[in-house]
Amino acid sequence: MTRSVRRTRRTLRVTGAGAAALMVLSACSSDDSPSSASPSGKPSGEVTVFAAASLKESFEELGRTFEKDHPGTKVTFNFGGSDALAASITGGAPADVFASASPKTMKIVTDAGDNSGAPTTFVRNQLEIATLPGNPDKVDSLKDLTGSGMKVVLCDKTVPCGAAAQKALDAGKLKLTPVSWEQDVKSALNKVVLKEADAAVVYKTDVKAAGDKVEGVEFPESADAVNDYPITLLRESGNPGTAKAFIELVKSPEGQKVLSEAGFLTP
Repeated sequence: MTRSVRRTRRTLRVTGAGAAALMVLSACSSDDSPSSASPSGKPSGEVTVFAAASLKESFEELGRTFEKDHPGTKVTFNFGGSDALAASITGGAPADVFASASPKTMKIVTDAGDNSGAPTTFVRNQLEIATLPGNPDKVDSLKDLTGSGMKVVLCDKTVPCGAAAQKALDAGKLKLTPVSWEQDVKSALNKVVLKEADAAVVYKTDVKAAGDKVEGVEFPESADAVNDYPITLLRESGNPGTAKAFIELVKSPEGQKVLSEAGFLTP
């Protein structure tokens, strides 16, 4: 059975936001490309990886490495909020691999039976405050973000980075009303980069990836809100052999080195 046939059948389940996501992804997919491993068993063809926005820089690097190591392969990524990606997968969007920023959002996929095999945790991530360069507001703690006049951005509570931020606030017995709730961590960080906000609570990896566009401030409550990142092969994968090979690269010493250098914590 081809991927396109499976996708046609599964679209009967798609409703609401999942349908919209499927329309966009279908327009961007490449059905004419080879989608199965070669007769020799070596990885070949295209795989589509749905991954949390915070993995963007690391996974893009690993994708380039994978394609170089396996000529004839192509890794296509869809980055976004883990909750939205999970909803797209359960709605029928074609994908081979899902890497989530929390077990809770991965559970959306496993509860629907859309995974193939048990997800495994491959990295962890910790929160940090991103401020404007030079930290002009002299932010030194999470409590400083609750001060009047501070324009702070948080991820939506349904997104792993937002849920983690709420855990940290609860740990510090703090209340914070942001000027906006963002659908993924990159969107939250970008508000500070564009100087539309004074600070945002994001992951350490995102602060590091932004370079001198922001300044990071660590805070102790983040230790109470460290997120595990699980990854899994998806049941409807049209290219499971190559998808498994990409997952193995992510979990390999080479993949872990890339992720560690980006600021991720070991499982």
